[in-house]
Amino acid sequence: MVVANADWANRRTRGVALRRVELRLVRLTGAELGESTFADVTFAGCRLDLVGLRFAGLERVVFRDCRMSECDLYGATLKDVVFERCELRGARFTGVTVERVDLVGCDLAGADGVDALRGARVPLGDVLANAPTFATALGIEIVD
Repeated sequence: MVVANADWANRRTRGVALRRVELRLVRLTGAELGESTFADVTFAGCRLDLVGLRFAGLERVVFRDCRMSECDLYGATLKDVVFERCELRGARFTGVTVERVDLVGCDLAGADGVDALRGARVPLGDVLANAPTFATALGIEIVD
């Protein structure tokens, strides 16, 4: 099933289950999707800023070209998840469980709990671009 150009901003649908769905250019700004389950789902060009995904289960999920600033993934389980060219500024990753997660071309500036992404795969160029965020998570002070 494909959902395109929908506006689901500020929806409150905790515990929803999505399987085998592609969402294209869907606006989910401020939606509350905590404790939801997503399997075989693709988000392409979606707006997921300020979305609550606390304690959600994501398996075989792709986020491609999505705006996810301040997205709350606290305590979520991420298995076989790809974030590709996503803006994750200020996102919360505290307490996430990670298994086979790729972050490619993502902006993690100001993200919280990035230390929970231990085990994720990130290209070298992206590590360098996000070095201040990773350093902060490790308690490293960057000086000139």
